[in-house]
Amino acid sequence: MSLAEPTPSTAERPSTTGSADRGTAPARRTRPFALLGSELALVFRRRRTWAMLGALAAVPILIAVAVRLTTGADSGGPAFLGDITNNGLFVAFTALTVSIPLFLPLTVGVVAGDTVAGEASHGTLRYLLVAPTGRVRFILVKTAGAIAFCLAATLLVVLVGAAIGAVLFRIGPVTLLSGTQVDGWSYAARALLLALYVTLSMLGLVAIGLFASTLTNVPVGAMAATVVLAGVSQVLDQLPQLDWLHPYLFSHLWLGFGDLLRDPISFDSFGSNALLQLGYLVVFGALAYGRFASKDILS
Repeated sequence: MSLAEPTPSTAERPSTTGSADRGTAPARRTRPFALLGSELALVFRRRRTWAMLGALAAVPILIAVAVRLTTGADSGGPAFLGDITNNGLFVAFTALTVSIPLFLPLTVGVVAGDTVAGEASHGTLRYLLVAPTGRVRFILVKTAGAIAFCLAATLLVVLVGAAIGAVLFRIGPVTLLSGTQVDGWSYAARALLLALYVTLSMLGLVAIGLFASTLTNVPVGAMAATVVLAGVSQVLDQLPQLDWLHPYLFSHLWLGFGDLLRDPISFDSFGSNALLQLGYLVVFGALAYGRFASKDILS
């Protein structure tokens, strides 16, 4: 008997690859949905997320209470604050208008800036990619989670605004910007369109935050950079000397939802905003993937 016995040839060995692949194929097909569900659970289970949603919900409540307490006084505030006293449904519109410049970008910047950097800082990034989870799928799932937060945040502001407005003020037909009156249900449908418009407006900021999150392992740095860029974009949009740049700023059409409050509804601003935000999503999404594809997940 020789010391080195011949090992079975490849043809003689029992094939286990085919059975393994057959057993894991269904799991791999369903994995993208499982990964998305895990990401959504991660985003909405965090105390930080609920704290930010609570702060956003407080915006329409504070507006409604402040207007209610000052009813009858000559406050000299904006005209749309006076409209709230005539119809409580205006609380939702007012809260969205107030939240867009600061509160929504702040919360979206926190969520988007934490997408990749948060996983890297906690040391879970390498395990997610070894699962195996492709880097393209990882980026797409993280983007979807941030967009889901945007939608939840805007819907929360609208729903809380309508609820507190109905409690503190009378509800009746709503006069649109075109001067036409619509009933409460018609206005509710338009309010949902407003929420979708605002969610769409945040897509560019989500993409920028995602890219910033791939540049560092420190989530706070990515969050701060995203929020600061949101402020810079709005400041640049107010400078008349840079009017040539305004149409390309991701914040340029954030408040351009007036067409949704006319009769008949015009979707011109909705379409223009969609093209602008999708452009940012494609460009900065590609940059995020390019940076993430070369990222050393073991460092």
